[in-house]
Amino acid sequence: MATLFISDLHLSPERPAITRAFLLFLQQQASKASALYILGDLFEAWIGDDDPSELSHQVQTALRNLCDAGVSVWVQTGNRDFLIGSRFAINTGASLIEEEHIVEAYGHRALVMHGDSLCTDDRAYQRFRRHARNPLWQFLFNRLPLKRRQRIASKLRVKSAMANSNKASAIMDVNNQAVEQALQRHNVPTLIHGHTHRPDRHQHKGGERIVLGDWHDIGWVLRMDASGYDLQSFKIAAVNQK
Repeated sequence: MATLFISDLHLSPERPAITRAFLLFLQQQASKASALYILGDLFEAWIGDDDPSELSHQVQTALRNLCDAGVSVWVQTGNRDFLIGSRFAINTGASLIEEEHIVEAYGHRALVMHGDSLCTDDRAYQRFRRHARNPLWQFLFNRLPLKRRQRIASKLRVKSAMANSNKASAIMDVNNQAVEQALQRHNVPTLIHGHTHRPDRHQHKGGERIVLGDWHDIGWVLRMDASGYDLQSFKIAAVNQK
């Protein structure tokens, strides 16, 4: 048995191959694990738990089936799906976890984060993040009509893409001081996160940082078991042909 970590699938109707790969991953890999942690941006956009789309229903049903099979599912929201809430948790059987969460298993102790809060050099994004994570803003946004929320989300995605195209690559990566502070704050030897789409393993003064990759042509999963951590990748197209 093992604990698995994934992030940044960015599921959307426009990328059905990724959805198929995710559903197959749940059936073939996650079903054999003791726990699955989804560290944010499962969806490209999540406008509220009342989303009636086929994709929403399909994913929630698959996660419910996984939980019913005895696998513990833990969901951390990201910058794209921070409006995932209690109804999603009830529908899926998953547990929502805070922005900084400690995982202890197989003799390991790790801090898991989505990772966007570590990108402190991107000051414009951090201002938006503080606004979007405000409970009052979320309360008011969730009470807007569904179609209006969809239009707002679409405009925000376009605006974000345009802004990111003009930013230096280094600005959108994590800040090393923020990483060291997170490791020290929680007194852990390992930090696991996504968001940056730069899968790798990094050594810092305070410990190791393992970055999960986004799912595009390649899918990424981190395996934790008694032997340690193993960051693995697989071809999406190959998965879909099985």
